[in-house]
Amino acid sequence: MKPLTLHLLDLSVPGGTITRHDPGEALIRVDDLGITRGDGIFEVAGVLHGVPLALEAHLARFARSARMMDLPEPDLDLWRRAVLAAATEMADQDALTAVKFIMTRGIEGADSAPTGWALGFLADDPAPAQADGLDVVLLDRGYRHDVADTSPWLLQGAKSLAYAVNKAALREAKRRGADDVIFLSSDGYVLEGPSSTLIARIDGTYITPPVTLGILPGTTQGDIFADLARRGVPSRVDTLSVNDLKTAAALWLCSSTRGAAPIRTLDGRTITVDHKATELLNADLDARKG
Repeated sequence: MKPLTLHLLDLSVPGGTITRHDPGEALIRVDDLGITRGDGIFEVAGVLHGVPLALEAHLARFARSARMMDLPEPDLDLWRRAVLAAATEMADQDALTAVKFIMTRGIEGADSAPTGWALGFLADDPAPAQADGLDVVLLDRGYRHDVADTSPWLLQGAKSLAYAVNKAALREAKRRGADDVIFLSSDGYVLEGPSSTLIARIDGTYITPPVTLGILPGTTQGDIFADLARRGVPSRVDTLSVNDLKTAAALWLCSSTRGAAPIRTLDGRTITVDHKATELLNADLDARKG
């Protein structure tokens, strides 16, 4: 990730303010709870030619995560302006860029306002993953499929800054010679990737797991399903088993900066990569205007 632009939000004043800074400037305090505890939320919106993609869906998920974590309700108009400011400054970039926007609980041990910023950066090139596909392994997340209902304090389905487990899962994938991970619930339900949403095509229907399993609502997946509906292609939200993945005609992991990346192996087993469908899905994603 190459930082390109940074906008800091002052959330301590009515209405908030946004100031531009050099992305290399030291701004965040070492006793901020986002740093010391991972206590905060974030979103990453892909940006094409200065236009943030699926911005309203990202803002809605940002507010959802804030509610789940008992953070102050974000002023979405303020955050929208911050993201747009960062995105506009990257309009001259031909490659895919992105804006990561973050809100923490503020300073540890103080009755402070949240800390917030929007960082624009040059994203990794998604073309290799889209063209070549991903080697993926299945890993147990360690929670039942109904954890969001039985234990909401575990914050499954909130996009929090506490990403140590997700990063550890990706390192385990690397140790196994793979690129990415699909999490399973302890009782066998298919969930999501550490930073992606799963789509499976089974009997001609595109299927993604429901957020009731304690997973994030996928912004990229949502756009894909909207595009499929416009083209008259069937899709649905439904539970999936490991056997469903084994019998699926095609599988994709979807995210804001990688688009729809096909899965070519799952636990070492070859999965057919549908290059034509992948190109069509990503062409639709690239045609978005926000």
